[in-house]
Amino acid sequence: MTLSSQAEGWSDGPAEADVQDYVALLKPRVMRLVIFTAAVGLIAAPVGVHPVIAFAAILCIAVGAGASGALNMWWDADIDAVMARTATRPIPAGKVSPGEALAFGLILSIVSVTLLFLFANPVSAALLAFTIFFYVVIYSMWLKRLTPQNIVIGGAAGAFPPMIGWCVATGGVSLEPLLMFGLIFFWTPPHFWALALFRNPDYQAAAVPMLPVVAGTRATRNQILAYSVLLAPVALVPACTSIGGPVYLIGATALNALFLYGAWQIWRRDDRAAHTDGFRIEKRFFAFSILYLFLHFVLILGEAGIGAAGLTPQQWPQI
Repeated sequence: MTLSSQAEGWSDGPAEADVQDYVALLKPRVMRLVIFTAAVGLIAAPVGVHPVIAFAAILCIAVGAGASGALNMWWDADIDAVMARTATRPIPAGKVSPGEALAFGLILSIVSVTLLFLFANPVSAALLAFTIFFYVVIYSMWLKRLTPQNIVIGGAAGAFPPMIGWCVATGGVSLEPLLMFGLIFFWTPPHFWALALFRNPDYQAAAVPMLPVVAGTRATRNQILAYSVLLAPVALVPACTSIGGPVYLIGATALNALFLYGAWQIWRRDDRAAHTDGFRIEKRFFAFSILYLFLHFVLILGEAGIGAAGLTPQQWPQI
């Protein structure tokens, strides 16, 4: 059975859509992480931003992320229709038509970039526009169905928000936002490949060339460990810059030790053991990977707060 025949249920016309269906097009769970990392990038920047401008800028970034999600769902509607994880999304469920999703995503893209240009500066607006383009065209339309390295290269799209936040404040890019970018970029493959291991049947059914489908689960486990090893030093380097410090170093060291241990647990398993316990370790690693990234940015935010308060390490015991 082809993807087009699977998609017939949603291609003839949508049922009555409500506000929740359009919100779902924005991928709100992904948007939350985008908002948070962008806000941290803005707050950690060495230049202050008026609260109203900061709020407006973060809202524009959030809308741009939602626009990317809507355009991704429009393009991937045929894939979503045959995957259990995504079959209830608004387009395959027949709540929103592909044309409506396309128009919705394009309008939000234009509005978010234009308003960020007006509220902040041309550099941040250009970077937001490029992020939307990268996610929709480079990743969704090109890489996702072409190569098992799709998530490696495409992961850059999710790594741009803290750079955009930094640009809102400074009007440019420096080492610190590049390190935040690198943290998310190298985190994405082990995070997503853990999901791909226990969602492998979905990707096989949709003919998406994810790494477990093309190279097998053993190669995927090897790559999860390899990228986790590469991630650790990238995650620790910010401690030596203006966005880091002793608090970040201690926290990041503990988080990366746990992450590497989880990757090692996945690496040493075989498919028989994974199927026997329902991919318990892979699911646990995937859930922890979200917390791992969130806590790294919490640490950066904490260091920014310490810096704003003018506290030195010598003063901490006296607080």
